[in-house]
Amino acid sequence: MKLLTACLRILAQVTESAISVTGLRKSYGGMKAVDRLDLTVQRGEVFALLGPNGAGKTTTVEILEGFRKRDEGKVQVLGVDPERGDAEWRQRIGIVLQGTGEFDELTVAEVVTHFARFYRNAADPTEVVERVGLTEKAGSRTHTLSGGQKRRLDVALGIVNKPELLFLDEPTTGFDPAARREFWEVIRQLASAGTTILLTTHYLEEAEELADRVGVINHGKLLEVSTPALLGGRNTATATVSWRDGSEETDRPTEVVQRLAAEFHGEVPDLTVTRPTLEDVYLKMIGDA
Repeated sequence: MKLLTACLRILAQVTESAISVTGLRKSYGGMKAVDRLDLTVQRGEVFALLGPNGAGKTTTVEILEGFRKRDEGKVQVLGVDPERGDAEWRQRIGIVLQGTGEFDELTVAEVVTHFARFYRNAADPTEVVERVGLTEKAGSRTHTLSGGQKRRLDVALGIVNKPELLFLDEPTTGFDPAARREFWEVIRQLASAGTTILLTTHYLEEAEELADRVGVINHGKLLEVSTPALLGGRNTATATVSWRDGSEETDRPTEVVQRLAAEFHGEVPDLTVTRPTLEDVYLKMIGDA
């Protein structure tokens, strides 16, 4: 019987959504920060929540993390209502805020080891430091780290408990392009290992590179959820065919390319075929926000 119960529990963990939200509402005075929001994030998925400042992203995520109470709606995170999340539940989630804190007089290894003691089944601190690419800095005091290295340390502290679900709040703000791409690889490794990730970001390229699905929120409402390639119908939007001597907008780009190839008797000089970028679609969806 115990074996059957354990098997059923494992099956439930595999099949249930990591995050399930129905009719979520939160107001501050007369302002609706979140207005009847529905959202599902599947286990093992990287989900990016996009929206302008003041759209309701932070309030939504803080409710999911258990840091803020909701007015109405049903919320389940790893099968638990965050408002009733106990220590056992918190052992299962990881949170990387925009800044975890300053530990100037401690080394990288000391900080990660210290945080590992908070958790019952923490990962080996040395392995965590290696996983985020800070092995060479393990003995360095944190005040000597670059901005990108400090962000890697933030992630190390967020994953030292081996979380099933990781919240990342604008993880690469202030990064230069090279550091941002290095950090993306860390996120990909976490995702490939099965960690569910909810990511908020202002970088549309970041969402397109990392997310399985994206959701766009504005004025507290979730406007659309889709894959980056399909959001806002960008895969079927009017294409622009450009070449050295001109350009043409068309719904049938293949026909235009075939016609140009015939006209040029083969290779078309400087040929490109483009559809709206994720940023184009996103900016259209949020309007003047």
